[in-house]
Amino acid sequence: MPRVKRGTSHIKKRRNLLKKTKGYRWGRKSKIKLAKTAVKKAGANALADRRKKKGVMRRLWQTKLNAAVRLHDLSYSRFIDLLKKNKVELDRKVLADLAENNPKVFENIIKKFKK
Repeated sequence: MPRVKRGTSHIKKRRNLLKKTKGYRWGRKSKIKLAKTAVKKAGANALADRRKKKGVMRRLWQTKLNAAVRLHDLSYSRFIDLLKKNKVELDRKVLADLAENNPKVFENIIKKFKK
């Protein structure tokens, strides 16, 4: 069996690893052993934080909705309850966007279901 020299592939692998750690502090940007663990940890945190982001955004939409609904003498929970009872399929993201950017339309939605 012929001998395989893997210098080029080895260097390429290291170069790509160090590209990922660009901007990291201390030895994690330049030392292979530290860079490997840093990249692995960063990937795990990125995955977890993508999941967390969804919850953070939902809380933001709820806060925006609550603030907008309070102007019309309703609470957030009552508003959501009214929407569910009237089988409105708009989600919190869309409602929060309407409340922020189109207050007139949002006001019409509230008046329609507040009766």
